[in-house]
Amino acid sequence: MPRGDKSSYSDKQKRQAEHIEESERKEGRSEEAAERIAWATVNKQDGGAKGSGRKSTRKTTKKTAKKATKKAAKKTARKSPARKATKKAARKTARKSPAKKATKKAARKTARKSPARKATKKAAKKTARKSPAKKAVKKATRKTARKRAS
Repeated sequence: MPRGDKSSYSDKQKRQAEHIEESERKEGRSEEAAERIAWATVNKQDGGAKGSGRKSTRKTTKKTAKKATKKAAKKTARKSPARKATKKAARKTARKSPAKKATKKAARKTARKSPARKATKKAAKKTARKSPAKKAVKKATRKTARKRAS
């Protein structure tokens, strides 16, 4: 088969290429460039010529074989009811005891912030607040931005 021969393509692929070529010509591309783009698009979508027969049957048999092996693997991977029961029992025993919960609660209470620490944090916030001059500048920039937008 000589290079560029389109005989191995299906009728549908040929129609698709023709349609793509027409739309490319409408966009102002040369006939040569439009044809090249059209066949490249068909090849990318379908993975090459589909009219040859042998190639397509080989692909389908591979796919069905893959599906069958996946199904078999899933069946063997399923867990037995006994295994599920042992997992459930292990989870129940691993749960935290009430004594452990109580100690955790007590630790949380002691870790809370002291009043002195809260006061220093408040003072720091006050000093970090923006000055009136900065606020005025910010307001003015917002106004100009609104005027530009409208």
